[in-house]
Amino acid sequence: MERHAGWYACGVTEQANNEQPPGGGNGPTEDGGTASQTPLTGHPTAGRTAGLTLLLGALGVVYGDIGTSPLYALKTVFTLDRNLNPNTHDVFGVISLIFWTITLIVSIKYVIFILRADNDGEGGVMALAALAQRALRNAGGRRATAVLGLGALGAALFYGDSVITPAISVLSAIEGLEVSSPELAVVVLPIAGVILTLLFAFQRWGTGRVGTIFGPIMVLWFACLGVAGAAEVLRHPSILAGLSPTYAVLFIVHHPLIAFIAMGAVVLAITGAEALYADMGHFGRAPIRRAWFAIVFPALTLNYLGQGALILRAPDSRANPFFLLVPHWAQLPMVILATVATVIASQAVISGAFSVSREAMRLGFLPHLRIRQTSHREYGQIYSPGVNWSLFAAVLLVVFAFGSSTKLAAAYGVAVTGTFLITTTLVLVVARARWRWSTRRVVLFGVVFGSIELIFFTANLAKVSHGGWLTLLIAIVLFTILVTWRRGAALVTPRRTEREGPLADFIDALHAADIPRVPGTAVFPHPNKDTTPLALRANVAHNHVRHERIVLITGRTANVPHIPWDQRLTIDDLGDPNDGIIHITAVFGFQDPTDFPEVLRHAASHPLASGINLDQVSYFVSRITLRCTPHPGMAIWRKRLFIGLAHNAASHVEFLHLPEERTIVLSAEVPV
Repeated sequence: MERHAGWYACGVTEQANNEQPPGGGNGPTEDGGTASQTPLTGHPTAGRTAGLTLLLGALGVVYGDIGTSPLYALKTVFTLDRNLNPNTHDVFGVISLIFWTITLIVSIKYVIFILRADNDGEGGVMALAALAQRALRNAGGRRATAVLGLGALGAALFYGDSVITPAISVLSAIEGLEVSSPELAVVVLPIAGVILTLLFAFQRWGTGRVGTIFGPIMVLWFACLGVAGAAEVLRHPSILAGLSPTYAVLFIVHHPLIAFIAMGAVVLAITGAEALYADMGHFGRAPIRRAWFAIVFPALTLNYLGQGALILRAPDSRANPFFLLVPHWAQLPMVILATVATVIASQAVISGAFSVSREAMRLGFLPHLRIRQTSHREYGQIYSPGVNWSLFAAVLLVVFAFGSSTKLAAAYGVAVTGTFLITTTLVLVVARARWRWSTRRVVLFGVVFGSIELIFFTANLAKVSHGGWLTLLIAIVLFTILVTWRRGAALVTPRRTEREGPLADFIDALHAADIPRVPGTAVFPHPNKDTTPLALRANVAHNHVRHERIVLITGRTANVPHIPWDQRLTIDDLGDPNDGIIHITAVFGFQDPTDFPEVLRHAASHPLASGINLDQVSYFVSRITLRCTPHPGMAIWRKRLFIGLAHNAASHVEFLHLPEERTIVLSAEVPV
């Protein structure tokens, strides 16, 4: 198992963390008070029959993004290039492009294939990268490193998408006010700011509760999409011919340049596909698939067909076909419903950002962030305040900087299509090495989906100078942070491990030196029983004493909600039952508080721990202070960035429930 320095090595305490990679992956906890996860069971949603609650939750969280794409996708296609005419061939061609893009990329690639690539129930590009890395464990180190690098780049691009999606979704809905009352244009930005503030403030209640509330609203939303589209389709049933792939092919052949530019906007119809995958851990595979094929896909198809029929009937409607699709009396209610739906759309990428961040922590690309479990049943339903409020600040800045959904549409697409390509590359690795696909099948999958996504990506590169630079800038900044943290951790780990030294040798030295004992019990959180906690070394070196009882505690987390206490603890005397030094391994469920004092209370009944006086316990925590040096390995500015990230990592003393009045922090300096 690969180790990394993580937050342990970076000026924060050696503590436990319940955010571990399922099945024993490479998590940041391997360098704190806890170790890798114990794979007691599979993911709690795996194989579970999808109930109504999970299906509604999936509608309310997973499909908000792609479900609101009809607000701006077709409008952007017909406004992006003035050479695109609202005639039968062009409209049929665009509708065919949109329908088959959704069918191929979302229905087939993501819903049927990509959702199979779950990392113990977790989805997202980082989870996929971890899966691919494990599939390549017998391959060379460079290939595994390249796979993780692709995952980090995909995560950085996803963060860029997570900033643009809430901004463009909410703006596009509120701009519907201008359709019915142009004088209301001045209130669009203030209303958007208020709505986004409320959305991000509501995240602390958790995606499960959010999904339960939003689910019924999204059922109404998709029903309105389908009904509005179907009404126009019934008036002009000839639009159904647009479902034929022939029109997409003819459109590309007859107007290659126009079609290429149009593809830069067609991709807006599938934004949210990656969020669909990233949110899999929140609700499970089955509810996501059922919601897509039973509700979302039919409603989207009908609405795009209806918008196409409307543009053919009234060419001027191409400026905003979505709101003009409904009668005038229904436009204001539709604006209100669309606003609520776009708030929900933002939820998909926000929840996805939480999941991607946790996967990045597990793989050692981020320092320890505060993660709160928000569900008593679902391991994947989490909330990260740091990620939440960072996203909020970025989204609000983008909204007021760009000012309209039309301008933001130019910034959209680059990050989305880049993530698509990375996901396809990683899933090919998993398919070949883990699923044992034949070479022919792998090549076919790569050619079909990779070529389509490469065309979309290239088409969106043309928009870089018109706003696409924004998502690329966000991605570059985030990618730099991710790889800098991992590289810095790799530099610090061997130096920290060298300072720790083998635990067995240290215990032998204690016995040989006959160091005086003082009353009481000293507890040292530590990720393993192989090396010596630095706080233990420092206590002996500076105070020249040792406690009567020395307890090392390592925490592990399983992705089941609760572990009974009679199954939670394993106590080891480390080879000598009479020297007062023991090691405790505590296995926690993801809903169990990582309470080390409570671990000690339950361990006290064990014969090896029977002499522990709970009223005379002191907790010793190591704090690693990083010192920037000119040593080779990383540029000075990256070292300073690494140290800055370490200083801002979450504190874990509170997480471990250690009593402050009996907790001693001992520092040790490690050069970077």
